[in-house]
Amino acid sequence: MAARIVAGGIATTVFDRRPEACEALAARGALVAPSTAALAASVDVVGVCVRDDAEVADVVLGAGGLLSAAAPGLVIAVHSTITPRTVRELGDAAAPRGVAILDAPITGGAAGATNGTLTYMVGGDAAALERCRPVFATSAARIVHTGALGTGAATKLSNNLMLYMEFLAAREAAALARSAGVDVEKLIEVSRSGGIMTDAMAAVIAFGDRLAAAPGDKTLIERAQHFVALAEKDLDVALDCARAEGVALPGTVACRALMASTYGLSDEAKR
Repeated sequence: MAARIVAGGIATTVFDRRPEACEALAARGALVAPSTAALAASVDVVGVCVRDDAEVADVVLGAGGLLSAAAPGLVIAVHSTITPRTVRELGDAAAPRGVAILDAPITGGAAGATNGTLTYMVGGDAAALERCRPVFATSAARIVHTGALGTGAATKLSNNLMLYMEFLAAREAAALARSAGVDVEKLIEVSRSGGIMTDAMAAVIAFGDRLAAAPGDKTLIERAQHFVALAEKDLDVALDCARAEGVALPGTVACRALMASTYGLSDEAKR
């Protein structure tokens, strides 16, 4: 995403706790800030892309965080997958400083970022979104204003919930078909014809098959572990949101428990 902002001709300043993460962007023309606070003091729009609620809160609210040096008018767009509650808390903290918070998670993965085909789901003030639109547009095929602050995060959690359930369904359907003597490629062909099987679902089946064929392949195992950890984190956030909203999601609970097997990991520790 940052590389496309630079390529789009927008003056860009970056910061990461790992300096090496900024090297390629600096080589393309981005400035590198010495700290989070220095970044906030030098730009009009900040995009935050870290792992979870705690990390987002630290980046925005922590000592030396964005709000410690933010001038009135700054817009902070949070691209991380976090709870609506955390987003609204950030908004409450930022408002007295004249700073706008947007929850602007994305879907489309690394390939979508590289190809400029991401979908942004944005909650918050419409005017703040318009200020960010040229930045988002460098990596977006679609920008959807979902409503009030927190609705972008809720949309992302709901979207992820469907995605991971699709992955689980694909793996279980493939297991059933294979055990009954069906060529899984035939199942995929039939499912695609009805619009059921997506490319991502077929890829999950293929990945699980590769891991089953090479159970000792450390590279595949590490990839599976990464996928599982991310999926479990995302589903944990969705369930946290559901508890706060008083919504029962029994299917999501089951899906969360089965994420390891969905990606082909079957040991008791799910890793």
